[in-house]
Amino acid sequence: MAELDEQSNRLTLKLVYYGPALSGKTTNLGALHELSSPELKGEMMVLETQKDRTLFFDLFPLGFEAPSGLLIQLKLYTVPGQVQHDSTRKAVLSRADGVAFIADSQHNQSHTNLESFENLAANAGRVGIDFDRLPLVVQFNKRDLKNILSEQEIRERWEPSPWWPVVFASALQNQGVLETLELLLQRVYPGLDEEYKLAAAHQLSREAFVAGLLGK
Repeated sequence: MAELDEQSNRLTLKLVYYGPALSGKTTNLGALHELSSPELKGEMMVLETQKDRTLFFDLFPLGFEAPSGLLIQLKLYTVPGQVQHDSTRKAVLSRADGVAFIADSQHNQSHTNLESFENLAANAGRVGIDFDRLPLVVQFNKRDLKNILSEQEIRERWEPSPWWPVVFASALQNQGVLETLELLLQRVYPGLDEEYKLAAAHQLSREAFVAGLLGK
């Protein structure tokens, strides 16, 4: 799904933050933008839709440079959470290299989380993404609120297999935000390495890939 521009020697990756309305997708991207050094980020852009919005910005707009000289750029997007914007969700999800699914930890949002996750799986198929191979991280946000599911309850429901690692977060407090992105980048790397030979041709290990894109 990543795009390689051979003329500029630039590999552009796309990560999408998916989930139900008001789960904290926008807050996650806002926190990441705030936590990133000024020289490592582009301007936050907003596409307004009726009663909802899509946000995106670039990390390393000029490219993080691998030892071989390959430039790697990361684009981060949110999707609108409301059901009526499903066509926009499909458009944003198209050609994604990985997805962070942002769920709401509150008890009364369990059904909404499940509906949105099923929508993600369905839309992935509609835009040509193999959902079983899609690098995916599930973040349960809003851990700072009352009346939330316990970590044990969440793990019993959402970790039946190793395919969907779970991160517990409070994006408003910048907790779990970087951890979610770091884990997603770790899961994205193997597919990129297989296709673009990041280690063999560009001397870029998984550890260096993740650290570079996080500005470490």
